[in-house]
Amino acid sequence: MKTTLLYNAIVVTPAEVIEHCAVAISKGTITYIGAVENSPCDCDLRLDIQGKFLAPGFIDMHVHGGKGVSFENSSLIGEDIQTYSEWVVTTGVTNYLCSIAAKDAQSLVEKIKQYVNVLENGLKDAQPIGLHLEGPFMSKKRKGAFNPDWLRLPDIEEAKSYIRTGKGWIRQITIAPELPGAQEIAAYFHSEGVIVALGHTDSDYDLAAASLSEHFTHVTHTFNAQSGFHHRQPGVVGAVLASDNITAELIADGVHAHPGAMKILVRCLGSDRIVLITDAMPGAGLPDGKYNLVGLEVTVKDGYANLPDGTIAGSTALLNQCVRNINQMVGVPFRDAIKMASLNPARALGLSDHLGSIAVGKDANLVVLDGDANVYLTVVRGEIAYNQL
Repeated sequence: MKTTLLYNAIVVTPAEVIEHCAVAISKGTITYIGAVENSPCDCDLRLDIQGKFLAPGFIDMHVHGGKGVSFENSSLIGEDIQTYSEWVVTTGVTNYLCSIAAKDAQSLVEKIKQYVNVLENGLKDAQPIGLHLEGPFMSKKRKGAFNPDWLRLPDIEEAKSYIRTGKGWIRQITIAPELPGAQEIAAYFHSEGVIVALGHTDSDYDLAAASLSEHFTHVTHTFNAQSGFHHRQPGVVGAVLASDNITAELIADGVHAHPGAMKILVRCLGSDRIVLITDAMPGAGLPDGKYNLVGLEVTVKDGYANLPDGTIAGSTALLNQCVRNINQMVGVPFRDAIKMASLNPARALGLSDHLGSIAVGKDANLVVLDGDANVYLTVVRGEIAYNQL
């Protein structure tokens, strides 16, 4: 039985930060956490972490691609996802949802079918753990970078076709609650175990608040593509800030939300209910240039992704950068910043029994970081996927 020991680490757990610590891994699972002198002595591989942070692997539950890969490309899905998985481990990501969309219902069903085949066969390196349907039941007024021709009113038969085709791999869907039939559709997806996220919506405060107390349990990229806050018309943002239980995504790249807005979100929701995401598009990890996102051409200049009219079009953010930013721009403690990219998304996805934290019996998905969230080592299911120690 092959055993790996990572030692001389500052281990970040949900409850504490443990210095001079060791973690043992066997058969893809964490088997020991504690002092080096008490650790298994028959390890096949001993790796000195050199006093850096050892944290749970990051989980990006909203991303459209990166390193030139677009999850919208149906022609080479398996090859493209493998390319993406090999690259994204360099940013500390060990698991992710593929956020997808398509021009019509038939195209989306076919795309889901292709993804299911890939997901069932499995991949090396970072592991895709399901699909996020960003649309098609979203507001054209708050479309963001989406092609409006790809958006339409909710239809229950269309929704059922997605669930049938998805075979349990659809983990999340973004819906605008104000659309006719949206509440029925939300209830249906919720009953099927899918996270229903409120997003790309022009809803007012009352409807958003009511929706977030029922079948909508999550919020897609808070502040962006949703009605904003005003003290007499609090809008969707006000409903999120006043919510009691939902989880909310945040693109902490310093572009999508001002640090002051991020700080307000942290103060209102606390560190347990914010999920850091990238919402990254194919230009992430690549030089400036022109890229395609949900059927539209996007220009990346100085790291900013925009449509020709100036609309923000996804991001070029990396998840480890978002961890750094929420820590350094907003003042969130490093341990809590890590939690927002690991345990919080695992909890939101209902996968925290085996993902999102360092504990005996959980999957050995780990990342080694310094205090600026630079990545030195990534372990996926007990195997070293990236090593720059």
